[in-house]
Amino acid sequence: MFSYSALTDPDLFDLVKSEDEAAFKEIYERYFDVLYIHAYKRLQDKEEAQDVIQEVFTALWDKREYIILTSSLPAYLFTAVRNKILNTLSHRKYESSYIQSLQQFINKGICQTDHLIRENQLQTLIEKEIAALPPKMQEVFSLSRNAHLSHKEIAAELNLSEQTVKKQVNNALRILRTKLGLLIFLYLLFKNNF
Repeated sequence: MFSYSALTDPDLFDLVKSEDEAAFKEIYERYFDVLYIHAYKRLQDKEEAQDVIQEVFTALWDKREYIILTSSLPAYLFTAVRNKILNTLSHRKYESSYIQSLQQFINKGICQTDHLIRENQLQTLIEKEIAALPPKMQEVFSLSRNAHLSHKEIAAELNLSEQTVKKQVNNALRILRTKLGLLIFLYLLFKNNF
């Protein structure tokens, strides 16, 4: 009776080339464990190590007609496993880098988005309260805070005294501080000074 286990690697591989599945099974059983241990030592992941070995043996079967062994079958298999391990490690590193980059982008985006939303809400609230000021006070305050004009420049533009302009700005700030609260008032007071 014929026994595949008694055949040499070159004889088995010749049979594999002629589509002998039993010869392929013998090679698989002969080298799976040692290749798996080698892959596991490098990858430290059972599933990845098993996937690497499966891919190597699948490629061996699929490309059997084109493979020319220039050295021994074990040398060919170990080289194929080593290359798959390097590909896996490279992919793992790339994937980790990509995930870190994506996480940083998400974190930064969430913070920026949250900050922009809060700033827009705050700005809308401030504009609403400024719009509720008496018209002349609103005009003086707008020239002071939005146009960045000095009290003297506002007084000249609106034909008012500097004292009146100063009083209007102070009154506007007092009203806004009462309505908006201290933190929003400080934001309003200092936002144009930075």
